[in-house]
Amino acid sequence: MVDKDVILGKRVKIFNHSLVNLFGCKIGDETFIGPFVEITRGVVIGKRCKIESHSFICDGVTIEDEVFLGHGVVFTNDLYPKTNRQVVHRKTLVKNGASLGSNSTIIGGVTIGEHAIVGAGAVVSRDVPDFSIIVGNPARITKKFKRLGDLTKYISERQELKNSQ
Repeated sequence: MVDKDVILGKRVKIFNHSLVNLFGCKIGDETFIGPFVEITRGVVIGKRCKIESHSFICDGVTIEDEVFLGHGVVFTNDLYPKTNRQVVHRKTLVKNGASLGSNSTIIGGVTIGEHAIVGAGAVVSRDVPDFSIIVGNPARITKKFKRLGDLTKYISERQELKNSQ
């Protein structure tokens, strides 16, 4: 279901309108939304993002341009959820070009840096620097680069090594 107050940019692709729950959010141009995705009120998603199936994005989350979310990425927005108090929604920011692996969990209140890579299954509870790779539970930095070119070169070299084996 795509609620009537959702703002969709140009050429947004939604896998199937009846297989998503989108409420009061803003989705930028040329973004793809896969099946069984839920995006709640107040979320802002940038241009040319890819949100894969079974992901949950709660209020307080801003995702900049060209971000990739793998299958089953989950955002939280309250550190101490409980029914007998007012929920405190913490703001979360995912910067341009970041990539979040399948089944990663992003705890509310963090910033994920530009072109950062979050490994599959990681639990992110702290800010992630630009151009870094983090993995694990809790997520830890395994590699950190000064610029995008260095990160891209590292990934290309690793891919070439795997292809040659």
